[in-house]
Amino acid sequence: MNKNSTDEANQPDRGRREFLMKIALGVAGVSAIAASVPVLASFFAPLLERPPGLWRPVAGLEGFEVGATRLVSFENAEPEAWAGTTARTAAWLRRDAAESFTAFSANCTHLGCPVRWESEAHLFMCPCHGGAYYPDGSVAAGPPPKPLVRYSVRVNNGNIEIRTSPLPITTIGE
Repeated sequence: MNKNSTDEANQPDRGRREFLMKIALGVAGVSAIAASVPVLASFFAPLLERPPGLWRPVAGLEGFEVGATRLVSFENAEPEAWAGTTARTAAWLRRDAAESFTAFSANCTHLGCPVRWESEAHLFMCPCHGGAYYPDGSVAAGPPPKPLVRYSVRVNNGNIEIRTSPLPITTIGE
């Protein structure tokens, strides 16, 4: 028996083997794709969902002078039960007029260091890297890449409220 006759005898087995291999690879590929959908969805869903905003009372109208800028403290939008004092955060609140307020995040947009209001210089200053912001929150000097994050502010039943979210948002809503 020569070599060609042996190859011809194995052709049906080889074709069947290749066919079954393709089916097995196809089923494995479909299974891998089906298993990866929930995993990928869990990674990308937080990026696609906008965090819910919550209105937090931060101060009362009485005793807050027009033109004054004050540091106010409030609870994070999504505090964890174990967070303790880190469940609280702060913002700089300025009374612009009788019913008009502006609120900025108390953290520098460079590395998140706390900023302070220097009333004599009329600047928000970051002590860590020399960042400075004008009273409107825009960058005055230093390494900050963008203005201070602004919060929406409203007056509700004599209380000043700031709309917060789990992560600072850069647009002013509602």
